[in-house]
Amino acid sequence: MRHHSPTTWAAICIFIAATVHFALGFAVEFSVDEAHYALYAQHLAWSYFDHPPLVGWIQWPLVAATSSEGLIRIVPELLWIIACLLVYRVSIELHHFLQSRNTGYLTSTIPSANLCGLMAVLAIVAAPMPHILAIALLPDTLLAPISLGILWMALIWLRKGTFHFGQWFILGVLLGLAGLSKYTAAFTAFALLLVFLSTPKKPWITQAGFWFAALIALFIISPVLYWNWANDWISFKYQIAHGGGGVWLWRGVGLFLLLQIAVFGPLIILGAGIFIKDFVRTNLFSLFALLAFFFIPFTIFASLSGGGGLPHWTTPAWFCLAPFAGIGLAKAWAANHRVLIRILFCVQIALCLVGFGFVISGGITSTSVKSNPIADLYGWKMAGQKAAALASATNANGIAVQNWTLASRAAWYAKPTPVFVLDQRQDQFDLWFGQLPKGAKIILVNWSGMPFAAPIGPKVGFESCQPLDSLEIRHFGQYLSKFDFSLCSNWQDAGLAD
Repeated sequence: MRHHSPTTWAAICIFIAATVHFALGFAVEFSVDEAHYALYAQHLAWSYFDHPPLVGWIQWPLVAATSSEGLIRIVPELLWIIACLLVYRVSIELHHFLQSRNTGYLTSTIPSANLCGLMAVLAIVAAPMPHILAIALLPDTLLAPISLGILWMALIWLRKGTFHFGQWFILGVLLGLAGLSKYTAAFTAFALLLVFLSTPKKPWITQAGFWFAALIALFIISPVLYWNWANDWISFKYQIAHGGGGVWLWRGVGLFLLLQIAVFGPLIILGAGIFIKDFVRTNLFSLFALLAFFFIPFTIFASLSGGGGLPHWTTPAWFCLAPFAGIGLAKAWAANHRVLIRILFCVQIALCLVGFGFVISGGITSTSVKSNPIADLYGWKMAGQKAAALASATNANGIAVQNWTLASRAAWYAKPTPVFVLDQRQDQFDLWFGQLPKGAKIILVNWSGMPFAAPIGPKVGFESCQPLDSLEIRHFGQYLSKFDFSLCSNWQDAGLAD
């Protein structure tokens, strides 16, 4: 720390992590979601069944130019770098905001702004989940830097008390891009509104710039609104049902919280705890409003987790918490409470490296595919290409799978062969490829990680299914999974249950 400035150390850490991301991007095949969103780029539209369109639009140039996973993954890697740089810059802006509101207690206890920025970056670099989203492009990968940009604008507003017209324009663009990224961007918009409401006076209500920003945001998200209007609002209906999850259980909330600690690490929690403990006494309502960028989405996702949820949904919220955690960690570091910070950082980095090693090696050796989640990242390219070749050789109507999570990799690696999902659940594949026509002949792909019985029988599915071939996937000599390919004939259009 003595030999380089905090800014230099932050840049070094970001560069090292980005290099690792770039190398890993070429090492494994697409995951379920990555392939799904790459198909967004291949089938450009105003919006899509399950998400707004920006996750597909942003990678369209690369998808149009190449099928290399490593090159396409440059997009999330750049977004992660931008998010880390924004974490550093927002930490400095937050530091300036706190100092501007108090010349006594705060001035004497806050360390240098650059040290706060470095600690915030280290909290993100040491967290396992952001590394996953730095390699795999998900809507949350997009929403993280955009949310930080909105948080930065909120801090500028609080410091200056006003915006010039150009800043209102930037804010409108950021809000619109957030809406194009993910529907949960509404939580970020609510946090921003809370910041505006936290000031004693409300001059923004009568300012033309505020309404101009709102119109800009509405114009940017208008493709999503138009597409849903033209498609019976199916995306909103799906998201409402999806967010509700299954049967609500308290243990689901407990597991969610434990998983959040595991995938985002105790270091950022420690820093945020120190910040809240030390600065809550300031009674700055605007400070609590800024913390809403984390607490609003996190609380909502935690409350919904009793019925189900995914741990990466909270990623943008944790990125917005990082600047606060950076100030807390910097205070502890400046006060010579450094041992715990060093231990937590080293342990979390070690866990990240172990995770990277498992991904490269193919995971834990096991006879059960389900006990080795890394097995899902290998074999789909060969399976998709084999399925496409079999479909061509047999003059089949396309490829079929029995769950949508199996369809995205099959459709990406077997393109342009159509892929049909044999269930009653409406999804994006129905919009892309339509329903399997009655009497169709198809190549049925069955993966050992999610096996299904072949749908055969009168008024049940196919008239018959004949095994054609199989493909065993091995990596470094380790058995990972197996694909079976069958030729199924005379589809009865029965509408199989999910």
